[in-house]
Formats: sequence, structure tokens, C-alpha cells
Amino acid sequence: MAKLYFRYSAMNAGKSTALLQVAHNYEELGRAVWIYTSALDNRYGVGVIASRLGLQRRAATFDATFDFYELLASRPGAEPACLLVDEAQFLTVPQVRQLHRVAHLLGIPVICYGIRSDFVGEPFAGAAYLLTLADSLEELKTVCSCGKKATMNPRIDDAGNRIVLGEQIGIEGEHRYVPMCGRCFYEVERVERGGLSPSSQKSAAIS
Repeated sequence: MAKLYFRYSAMNAGKSTALLQVAHNYEELGRAVWIYTSALDNRYGVGVIASRLGLQRRAATFDATFDFYELLASRPGAEPACLLVDEAQFLTVPQVRQLHRVAHLLGIPVICYGIRSDFVGEPFAGAAYLLTLADSLEELKTVCSCGKKATMNPRIDDAGNRIVLGEQIGIEGEHRYVPMCGRCFYEVERVERGGLSPSSQKSAAIS
């Protein structure tokens, strides 16, 4: 039975690399995959999925008006063996439901990759609904500068200072992000508010 998968992580955990590897595995077996990424992500050009290891691939794009279910249901016999979605945090709530229906009514596995929360720790709507509806959840792990597992995605300026105000969506390149564990996320926040002693500030600083 096909499922909706959500593979999530903090920033810089290799989500795009993992997606491109899955696509390669399917195609090695002669099976077609359809790959989508958000039209908002223009870091390497619109419609390009690129990993930090240097791998790149063209992809179709989705915006807030795109209907995954309508597209796939209207093309019987041309369905892919798997649907892969990058930057899945930018999905709308209706789109997450569309992908859930694609898996369960059309029998097409859907694998989504994305982050859960924004730079201040608030959930993205797409990620929140994927966490609710996905049949399979998998965390792709990366580490904080302190060595613990990173789960947060603070936005920083060129001097390494935390940015706490701004639009929820800020594409990397225009902004910088640091994968961080929960402890460092809150300790750095306290440093910036003057709440830690100088000895504690050193351990809480962003490397």
C-alpha cells in the first residue's frame, strides 16, 4: 500500500541529497519519478534542487495554487512510480491533504522532505500537517556546534547575531541559518537579552 512519507530535519542535514538519491534509485530500476520543489526557493534558480555536495537536478515547481491530486488524477496511465517533494514546509494545508489522497486513492508513494519550524521555533503549516497526516515519519539528523542533535533553525546576520523579527519565509542565501539544539537555541537567546554570565556566554556562543 502506498504511503505519504515525511522526512524532516533541521537545516543542513542533507535532505536534498537524500531526495536525489531516492530519485536515482528509482530510475536505476527503470521507474519514473516526478520531482517537485517550491517556486519560492530560488537559491540555485527556480526549479533547481541542489545539495551542498554539488549534486543538482531540475524539478517542477509548486506554488500555493498548485493541485497535486488534480494533476495526477487527470493523467491515468502516466502516473510516476513515486512523487518526491522538496521544501515541503512550504506546502499549503490543502496541498498536504492532496498528497495524502494521492497516496491512498491513487496508490502513488509520496515522499516529502522539509524542516518543521521557522527561525523563531514556530511551525510551518505544511510541516505541521505533514506531521499529522503522514503515514511514516523519519528524522534526518544533523548536529549543533556543541555536538548535540540539532532541531532548531535560527536565522543569523553576517556578524552571527540572532535575527528574531521578520517574515516567516526567508530563503537561505538572502539569509543565513544555523542548525542548533534546543539548549543552545535558548541559551543564545538569553545571552542576547543579557541573561547569562560572561562564563556562560562563551559556551552559548554560535561558532
